[in-house]
Amino acid sequence: MKTPTCPECGDKIIGRSDKKFCSDACRNAYNNKQNKTSTNYMRNINNKLRKNYRILSEYNFEGKTKVNRLKLLSAGFDFEYITQIVTYKNGSQYFFVYEQGYKILDNEWLLLVKKTTE
Repeated sequence: MKTPTCPECGDKIIGRSDKKFCSDACRNAYNNKQNKTSTNYMRNINNKLRKNYRILSEYNFEGKTKVNRLKLLSAGFDFEYITQIVTYKNGSQYFFVYEQGYKILDNEWLLLVKKTTE
């Protein structure tokens, strides 16, 4: 039977027969290399979502409030990054970043809302 080698460093693997890496360091290094390209893209998007969530939470601490669109923009809110769009039966459309959301009103005003969890 051929002795398995570590896919990261090439050393012989000693121990259990189903072991794939010689050490935790090699396992971590290998997996970090595999995920690096997609991780940067996802990290950037998640950072924007996290920032949007933080801004909505700061302005909507009561659960429902009106705020001017320019106020969110000046705080760094990016309207391109949301997690969900909900359209209700009455036709009103809400944009959510996780459970924090907003509805576009007239004259640059937004209604900030918070989804209630069940």
